[in-house]
This record gives sequence, structure tokens and C-alpha cells, in this order.
Amino acid sequence: MAYRFVANIAYGWHEKLPPGIYVPTAGVAESGDEESFALEFQGGFGEPDEQNIRLGMDSYCVVTPDQNTAYGCVRKVELEGNLLRVTFDPASLDDLYLNDSVVEAVLHAPVEDVARMREALTRILAYGRTDALPTFIAA
Repeated sequence: MAYRFVANIAYGWHEKLPPGIYVPTAGVAESGDEESFALEFQGGFGEPDEQNIRLGMDSYCVVTPDQNTAYGCVRKVELEGNLLRVTFDPASLDDLYLNDSVVEAVLHAPVEDVARMREALTRILAYGRTDALPTFIAA
């Protein structure tokens, strides 16, 4: 069974970044409250360097609450209507502190924010080593 939450916030930046954001970023969150559930996706601008490759940080990453992070861990993303479904590699669940490999966000954010998130997410998930690139399905 998937973990499902209502995302009242959606955001995405991949070109002009606001102050304090240093890499392409997209995400969804229940609220702006620090205790709420959120998924954030981060990518890069240039090719990963030797150190990133050596450390396994040569792809996009996903961040969950409390800064739990995993790299190249998404297997499939489905964006259909107001539902974002993300399927994770089961090996990444401990790193992300997730109990299920499928997370569903019911999108209740403003339409323009969802569009910006979708555009940024598409770019972010194309970043990094080819064996970590997920399937992206958008309807």
C-alpha cells in the first residue's frame, strides 16, 4: 500500500534560482510547517565530478523530512491529473526513512505552482548517471 498525503505546496526552480537555492529543486509538501511530510528533488547543472562519482552522488537526489537523502533512488514517476506517484528503489527506503516504496501526493497546490514543479522535476530526474534515470509518465 502506498503512503499518500495531500500536497498543499508545490514548487520548482531550474533556471533562475531564488536566494538560498543553489541547485535545480522541485518538491511537494503538506504545508510549510517543519513537521509536515515533504518530498524534495534536487539535481545539478554540470556533469558530476570525480568526487561525486566516487561517493555515489552522481545523480539527482531525493530529500524527505529531517534531511534524509538518497541519490538516484527513483524508479518511476507518474503525474496524472492531480496525483503525483513516485516509486522508489526499495534499497533506498532506509536512507529516506520511508516504510513503503510508493509515495502518492494528491496535489492541492495552485495550478501554476504544480506546472513549475512538473517542469523542474522533469529536468532534475534527467540528471546524472544513466542507470539511475527513472521512467517519467505524465498524462
